[in-house]
Amino acid sequence: MIDADLAILFGVSTKRLKEQVRRNIERFPSDFLFELTVEEKAVVVANCDHLKKLKFSPYLPYAFTEHGVLMLANVLNSQRAIKVSLQIVRTFVRLRQLLSSNIELARKLETLEKKYDEQFRVVFEAIRQLLIPPEKPKRPIGFQVKEKKIKYSVKK
Repeated sequence: MIDADLAILFGVSTKRLKEQVRRNIERFPSDFLFELTVEEKAVVVANCDHLKKLKFSPYLPYAFTEHGVLMLANVLNSQRAIKVSLQIVRTFVRLRQLLSSNIELARKLETLEKKYDEQFRVVFEAIRQLLIPPEKPKRPIGFQVKEKKIKYSVKK
């Protein structure tokens, strides 16, 4: 998570948040916190509309991992920081659960596809044939003159 977003969640200014991190830098190893590069900052600003105010900031933002967010809550040491950190941890746990269930689902689908691929080939081919639109007869180019047949009747 980016420092500007965390500052809003924790109810402090980004300046104050960064100040606390710098004062307690020993609590933030590289797997808890890292500073974005100029290129990474440009990508983040381009992809996240709510961070467009960072575009002209001379400072590079910090990015925090899940553990970095927890440590940040300890450093800020307020009731709001504790509540926010609990919610963030719950969110990360839920994300992990969703990712693992999606990976498991993908594995099951792959197994089914391999197992039933031969049996359903005919079905898939029939469906493909139904999806092909029928050809419309082409109209000839140019003018077509229709001959009128005139019936003559002879009166006696």
